[in-house]
Amino acid sequence: MSDFPKTLRLMSRGCDFLGTEYAILCGAMSWVSERNLVSAISNAGGFGVIACGAMTPELLDTEIAATRAMTDKPFGVNLITMHPQLMELIEVCGKHGVGHVVLAGGIPPKGSVEAIKGHGAKVIVFAPTLALAKKLLRSGGDALVIEGMEAGGHIGPVATSVLAQEFLPALKDEHLVFVAGGIGRGEAIAGYLEMGAVGVQLGTRFACATESIAHPDFKKAFFRAGARDAVASVQLDPRLPVIPVRALKNKGTEEFTAKQREVGLLLDQGSVDMAEAQLRIEHFWAGALRRAVIDGDVENGSLMAGQSVGMVKEEEPVAQIIAQLLAESEEALSRR
Repeated sequence: MSDFPKTLRLMSRGCDFLGTEYAILCGAMSWVSERNLVSAISNAGGFGVIACGAMTPELLDTEIAATRAMTDKPFGVNLITMHPQLMELIEVCGKHGVGHVVLAGGIPPKGSVEAIKGHGAKVIVFAPTLALAKKLLRSGGDALVIEGMEAGGHIGPVATSVLAQEFLPALKDEHLVFVAGGIGRGEAIAGYLEMGAVGVQLGTRFACATESIAHPDFKKAFFRAGARDAVASVQLDPRLPVIPVRALKNKGTEEFTAKQREVGLLLDQGSVDMAEAQLRIEHFWAGALRRAVIDGDVENGSLMAGQSVGMVKEEEPVAQIIAQLLAESEEALSRR
């Protein structure tokens, strides 16, 4: 008998879709969601997701193979839709028989969903509005993640609780919907499952797990932080297609403001087009995040974190985090 029967009953559709014991996805965090954390989450019964980010096809090929060597459980790959080599990355996923591909960062370009499904994989999409969600699901998306602005990294403008109230009643009967953004405890998981979600996605809660390769100073910054320290970046130029990013405030957030001015000037001069401008912004974040996660430069790097960061107080094994979340969810459902 399961220790979490009520929770798992509500998660059953999500578990069947993912092929996992628990319908708990790890959000794709560049430089953090790599072979060690991804395999640990999958081995603990959750669903790890490799953050491809700005990886080349060759690097992704290596990362998938290395992850496969560390787990025989299902895991996915998160691809950024604006990546200039998206179709090549999809081919790499197909070569390795990756079962689930998460498309993030915008509307999937023509042919990308078809290419993924051509390899027999499932497609997980993000959508900021209900109308777009319905369109993406009609166009081949097998499951949807709704992510509120409390999340870390790239965010939309609407809170998770509002998105859940809008999306779940309209989609829960015919579609698979996972909820993300600001989830730090199992009581919240229970609430979203009761509303019709088939599972949840967490990132910040796993960023400082024992198995995470993040630098000790990166983790210490999380342990010190409260919800109010995780702030969203400000868009300076309305022409510049900058998706806000939530991170712990430091000198790096000020550097992003300067980067926007620089790219905006290049747009004025006609030196770059909009696609190139957005790519330069993405490359800025990839570099700034690496400085924080890998090098431990918590002053100048990007400390991407969701508002649930205040609930991250110590380094814990992934299996312990998942067990605690499930126990909290089960207790909440048992009190209903």
